[in-house]
Amino acid sequence: MLSFFKEKLTETFGIRIKPWPLFILGAILLANAFIWIPGTVSYALSMAFFLAPVWLPFLLVGGAIKLWYILQRGEFISSQEYVLLEIKPPRNLVKTPLAMEPFLSSLHLTGGESDWFKLFWGGSRPYWSLEIASLEGQVHFFIWTRAKLRQLVEAQMYAQYPGVQITEAPDYSRLISAVPEEWSIWGCDYKHSERDPLPIKTYVEYGLDKVQKEPEQVDPLANIIEFMSSIGKGEYLWLQFVIRAHKGEKYNKLNKKGKQYTWKDEAKELIEEIRTQTRDSYTDPATGEERPGFPNPTKGQSEKMAAIERNVSKLAFDVGARCVYLARPKNFGTAIIPHMIALFKPFSSEAWNGINSTGWLKNFSDFPWEFGVNKIKNHFRRELVEVYRRRQFFYDPFYKGSLSPNEIMVMSTEELATIFHIPSSSIEAPGLTRIQSATGKAPVNLPT
Repeated sequence: MLSFFKEKLTETFGIRIKPWPLFILGAILLANAFIWIPGTVSYALSMAFFLAPVWLPFLLVGGAIKLWYILQRGEFISSQEYVLLEIKPPRNLVKTPLAMEPFLSSLHLTGGESDWFKLFWGGSRPYWSLEIASLEGQVHFFIWTRAKLRQLVEAQMYAQYPGVQITEAPDYSRLISAVPEEWSIWGCDYKHSERDPLPIKTYVEYGLDKVQKEPEQVDPLANIIEFMSSIGKGEYLWLQFVIRAHKGEKYNKLNKKGKQYTWKDEAKELIEEIRTQTRDSYTDPATGEERPGFPNPTKGQSEKMAAIERNVSKLAFDVGARCVYLARPKNFGTAIIPHMIALFKPFSSEAWNGINSTGWLKNFSDFPWEFGVNKIKNHFRRELVEVYRRRQFFYDPFYKGSLSPNEIMVMSTEELATIFHIPSSSIEAPGLTRIQSATGKAPVNLPT
């Protein structure tokens, strides 16, 4: 409630509530209380100190355990070796986003935190970063992964896209300094406009789950690729989807069975809400009492419930989406920002779910009376680039300008395959990097 109030106050009036004014205000109120009602304040403080042996151990132990988990998990994550793999599609690729689903399903790994002991010592299940980067108008596809899992990624990618070329690439995000003193930087995160079980407009709605003639294909990813290929010299546009297998942490509660509440539980509640809305009450002729009628959903409501059930029947991922635009000050295009804000409009629907931009530089309304706003912006810019480079979304407390943990999206493999898949030859963006022909590995039994 407090965060909502602060957000609205900032958006409407450009007033940013900082911790130190609140601390000063609290100190002034306490001093006034000592002056006007010294007896009451002294008694309250005395009772607090007297009961300290009761409440203080819980406070200290709870804080210590939380800090331990953060430190151990941070150490575990930093100790892993990571690689960035570039995926180059051939010019004659005819695969639809449907091929991406089995690949994503193979990344749905929950190992590393199967019991309390592993969690206590910093274990975390694998997470991945699916990335589309435009480097001065040249569009590249990348997958960031633990080095130990590289073979899994390559094997599953070749299984679904036999003609692609996979190579280890240098981290493009670290090839430029990307400091606010030298670069103009803007970026944002993305979150669902509605509750997670309600799906976005997926490739199924575009008819890409069926074999089509190439001229008839309408790939919604084409909008993003064309936009990213339109930037020029001295400009960089980075888009990433950090994903991990969904286990329900964002909800931070238990279901009716005492197990972790997940998006499947939320889907049941959402369907029940829709059914309740379709019931028309009637008067019992025998008793004269008003009773709820049977569900009588409209065609649209029936389709919505069916879409929810189809969505949650598939494997789910926690998804953190982020986009960063960097350019030399003389090359910075302000027209890029509205496109970034509306980046996922082709996947949104009034009837179902959508993906809206939020956080980071979008937090600023640029009212002229915002004191020290440029200094705050530069701090956000540095942090934005750093979290992008580290592929951080779930385990490190970088939420100052970003999403809170309970705002992270939960998406099915169908939704995720829609917004990230290897583009077919139907997408003819000039900046899209492709290889001339399909490649493959040499047979293992080739004589030497």
